[in-house]
Amino acid sequence: MNQKSKYRVLNRDIIKYFAMAAMLLNHIANVFLTMGSPLYEALVDIGYFTAITMCYFLVEGYQYTHSKMSYGARLFLFAVISQIPFAMAFRDHFGVGLNMIFTLFVCFLILVVREKVQNPVLRVLLVVFLVFVTMFSDWQLFAALFTVMFDAWRGDRKKIWLAYVIAAVSFGAMQLIGYSQFFSVQKAAVCTAGAVCGILVSGIVIQCFYNGERAKYGRKISKWFFYLFYPLHLTVLALLNMYWL
Repeated sequence: MNQKSKYRVLNRDIIKYFAMAAMLLNHIANVFLTMGSPLYEALVDIGYFTAITMCYFLVEGYQYTHSKMSYGARLFLFAVISQIPFAMAFRDHFGVGLNMIFTLFVCFLILVVREKVQNPVLRVLLVVFLVFVTMFSDWQLFAALFTVMFDAWRGDRKKIWLAYVIAAVSFGAMQLIGYSQFFSVQKAAVCTAGAVCGILVSGIVIQCFYNGERAKYGRKISKWFFYLFYPLHLTVLALLNMYWL
């Protein structure tokens, strides 16, 4: 075992469990806490680890899946199942659209287009159209752009680092513009730095600690857990918000 490989101790399933936990913290903050409070910002920033990590694994899973049709069908099914819990959990948020699994389904379609459409002009036009479709869903535009970069630069570690840097800079710029509408320049800059950390941590985890493998045991349980956790945790948060808190 060389010096680099000995640190690669995290398999795909463990990283996805981390991503689910980070997403849960982000959603707890968005549903129950006040924007701008220290706890809100900390939990939300931790959650930014999740979306880009799931985009990375979507690209990887697309290459390895035994049935791309089944993969896409599962994403679409759980996007539909998750929509009502998503709308209920975030009903107080202005402009709530479609949920993150729907975004991942559109990202899946982008991968299909990039693989199957041979005409380069038509391929670009379809990808651009699908990127803009995500304007109506969670992680609009960014998740689709992350997916395109990860797919285009798949297998090139230096370019994957570049993808993470581009993602951090572009997401940070968007966050800075948003925060500047509510906070002072200094606070907006601090909040933006925290938001960018989630994306950079994802890059470090994937590039330095991911061993490229799945868990040896419980693969089927993990597979369905990742799909079921999303609508179930949103349902619980929505019920807590509506009836108990």
